[in-house]
Amino acid sequence: MAFGGFDSRSGSPQPMADINTTPLVDVMLVLLVIFIITAPLLTHAIRLDLPQAQAAASAEKPDTITVSIDAQGRVYWNDAPLADASALEARMREAAARTPQPDLHLRADQQVVYRKVAEVMAAAQQSGLSKIGFVTDPRPAPTQR
Repeated sequence: MAFGGFDSRSGSPQPMADINTTPLVDVMLVLLVIFIITAPLLTHAIRLDLPQAQAAASAEKPDTITVSIDAQGRVYWNDAPLADASALEARMREAAARTPQPDLHLRADQQVVYRKVAEVMAAAQQSGLSKIGFVTDPRPAPTQR
């Protein structure tokens, strides 16, 4: 703000009562440019509402092997319990040698630690099984309104 005036007729200078808006406009333009530049960066994450889909349960083909892991970490080969990891690896090597190679369906309890699932997947990969699928329980169909 200025405290002087250009009126020199009066003996004592009076303070100028007008607000100088030039600095205000300059600051607002700078802020506008900053917001224009940074606004696209703030919307980098994409928010999606994914649809819920219903698919028919696939029928198990005869050339499918089911490996199940229960909540305690015990491993089952087609519902038969396995003694240890070496028995699992031996069965996986036998299955990988078959032609055509069977699909491996991995079913794990939701309470099982991820480490156990990763060990089974690593054993399948090392034995040469390449077709691995995860089996889950289907969600109930949504009610139609």
